[in-house]
Amino acid sequence: MNLPIAHLNWLAIIAATASAFVLGGLWYGPLFKNAWCREAGMDPNAKPGHPGRVFAVAIVCAFLAATIFSILMPPLATAVDGFGIGFVVGVFFVSMSFGINYAFAQRSLKLWMIDSGYHILQFILYGVIIGAWK
Repeated sequence: MNLPIAHLNWLAIIAATASAFVLGGLWYGPLFKNAWCREAGMDPNAKPGHPGRVFAVAIVCAFLAATIFSILMPPLATAVDGFGIGFVVGVFFVSMSFGINYAFAQRSLKLWMIDSGYHILQFILYGVIIGAWK
C-alpha cells in the first residue's frame, strides 16, 4: 500500500463510482424495486423525502469505497484479478457484514440477498474497471 494518492487512476475511480449508480438504477429499479420495497416495508410508489441528500451521501460513499478499493488493489492487477478481488470483498466482507446486521434486525433472507447481490456486483465492477484501466 505504498501507492501515493497522486498516482491513483482517478478516471478509473470515477468510472467505478459511476458504475455503482448505473448498477443501482437497474438493480433497485426494474430488476428488484417491488421485491426490495416489499421486504424493506416501503411503498414502491413513494417519493424519497430528500433525494438530493440521499444521492449526495450515496455518491460520497461510492467514491470513497472505489478510492480505497483502488488503493488496496495490487499494482499489477488485471481485470480478471479485479473480478476475483471484487467478488471476495463483496461476498466475504460486505455481504457477511450485512448478514450479521440483518440477522439481529430480523430482516428477511430475500432482502439480504437483494442488498448483498447489489454490493457483490458493485465490487466486482470496481475490480474489473480499476483492474482493466491501466
